[in-house]
Amino acid sequence: MPITILMPALSPTMTEGSLAKWLKKEGEDVIPGDVLAEIETDKATMEIEAIDEGKLGKILVPEGSEEIPVNSPIAIIIEEGEDESSLEEIDAQELPEQTTALNTSVESKEHSTDIEIIDSTADPSNLSNEVEEENPSVGNEERIFVSPLARRLAEKQSLDLSLIKGTGPNGRIIKSDIEAFSSKDLSVKADVNEKSYEYFPADNMRKTIAKRLTESKRDVPHFYLKADCLIDKLMDVREQLNARANNEEYKISVNDMMIKACAVALMKVPNANASWDREGIKLYKTADISVAVALDNGLITPVIRDANEKGLRLISEETKLLINKARNGQLAPEEYTGGSFTISNLGMFGVKEFNAVINPPQGGIVAIGAAEQRPIVKNNVLDVATVITCTLSLDHRAIDGAVGAQFLDTLKSLIENPMEMLL
Repeated sequence: MPITILMPALSPTMTEGSLAKWLKKEGEDVIPGDVLAEIETDKATMEIEAIDEGKLGKILVPEGSEEIPVNSPIAIIIEEGEDESSLEEIDAQELPEQTTALNTSVESKEHSTDIEIIDSTADPSNLSNEVEEENPSVGNEERIFVSPLARRLAEKQSLDLSLIKGTGPNGRIIKSDIEAFSSKDLSVKADVNEKSYEYFPADNMRKTIAKRLTESKRDVPHFYLKADCLIDKLMDVREQLNARANNEEYKISVNDMMIKACAVALMKVPNANASWDREGIKLYKTADISVAVALDNGLITPVIRDANEKGLRLISEETKLLINKARNGQLAPEEYTGGSFTISNLGMFGVKEFNAVINPPQGGIVAIGAAEQRPIVKNNVLDVATVITCTLSLDHRAIDGAVGAQFLDTLKSLIENPMEMLL
């Protein structure tokens, strides 16, 4: 019986991916453990392996295809003893509802380079009607045949389908027709002011960032708390620790110490180590700190697990390793998901203070500004100290103002008296 290979969910937040490259060709033998293809997620490029033995009978989705919904069929494996004729015996109605749409798209490859994937959330009862969907006609106007994907793209861009010539089977308007028309429309606008901007299509990471942060600001009731923290003692402890390093065996950063301070503060104020979950609150038993890392094409948050139980040296080593993997696109899903709290530090860019957007589903994030010399009053005497501003963004559904204030006060105390976090 032929085995259908589905687009895997490589992380809890993954809803779709891109098929970057097929590493096996149709007709090649496969055994469990063979790498079949490379999948691009919103965070990294991952490999998918075969778990069955047989032969790659048919590739349903060609390499380079984007926005493939999770659990959509992408290929079929023929088991030992079967031949290619068994593919013809597959009843399309017995496969997942995506299979029919994908097979239709692959067959249309003979007429067009456009591969279209029907939205998996569509009502299956309407699927066959959607493939030959037509616009409501007025009077005796000619009917316009358009694929569902092309229709959605046209609606997003407010394009008039009657102005677009279809190149698909029977004159059907397909994705490539929409893209070609849009490009032509942009070129006309560029004639007016061709140097006004340069357009860069969003990749999967940027699309995911846009979607999740929009949802966060729209759905999460943020509130903000701010405190100035004196870090002269912290800088002294850091200098002493680094002085003990043998030939730069390790080097502790201010950010490493902030990770440790946040983790310890979360353990001291457990009600702040929380997130909202539909109808209740999750209280986390460990402090798993996500660290915001800027990439050329976006942002990712690798996680330092059980940071409250780790020493500064181990935190420093893990942070450096995860940052390097993040910048090389090598993070595994378990390395950037599941954190309970996030740190975002823009101090190295000279940013004095800022309000960070909560990283869902977490309940809080601390934004760390630049260290600078500021005048302070201490014991009724004017003095100068090294100060950073920490701004908490908290989800009011899970964390109340008093709890947030207690957490920030604890964090400030640990930063200003760093020996406490080492106990």
